[in-house]
Amino acid sequence: MKLLAIETASEACSAALYLDGALSERYALAPREHARLILPMVDELLREADLSPGVLDAVAFGRGPGAFTGLRIAAGVAQGIAFGVDLPVVAVSSLAALAQGLYRERGAARVLAAIDARIGEVYWGKYEADATGLMILRGEERVVPPGEVSLPEGGDWHGVGSAWGIYGDSLRTRLSGRLATIDAARYPRACDVAVLAAAAYRRGEAVSAELAAPVYLRDEVAVKQR
Repeated sequence: MKLLAIETASEACSAALYLDGALSERYALAPREHARLILPMVDELLREADLSPGVLDAVAFGRGPGAFTGLRIAAGVAQGIAFGVDLPVVAVSSLAALAQGLYRERGAARVLAAIDARIGEVYWGKYEADATGLMILRGEERVVPPGEVSLPEGGDWHGVGSAWGIYGDSLRTRLSGRLATIDAARYPRACDVAVLAAAAYRRGEAVSAELAAPVYLRDEVAVKQR
């Protein structure tokens, strides 16, 4: 399977190429530079692999939650490539990719992914690795104040994401006795989007390019409240 993945939901910008399980990636921590960096990253990956977009099976992108502009960039680039060569698109949660990255590097099987959502709130998701090493969402992804995040069952949970650096004290108080480690300096990466997207593609979860869209959790909450 050949799949291109894009992730620009946070301060980090990355693109990855998944070729039958083998991964190559371009990554940069470059706030506000995503629009300038992402297409050259994609071109470089395809050129090095001697591939054209037309031979890919799908294009994937980090659908959020995250920064509004970053989500629009990822969705727009993924749709543009997919439209041009008639490819399906796989949208992957950026929180899931964040959790997958911690599992990939540290083997953390129970992960509390939290991204700073500004205005005193966090994007929050609880994930556990399944038997194949893929992160599975437990409950719902939400946007909430750090003192109101949903509590996981049991202990040995690993916190990851920018919100742990900003709201660490509040989150530690809320999750007293449940935390094993915290990594606040990690961002979602395209290589982890690619792994999750490949599995989703095999499950038949790809959609046509025009149906691919970012997920804004704050918008969803506002709609429910109204």
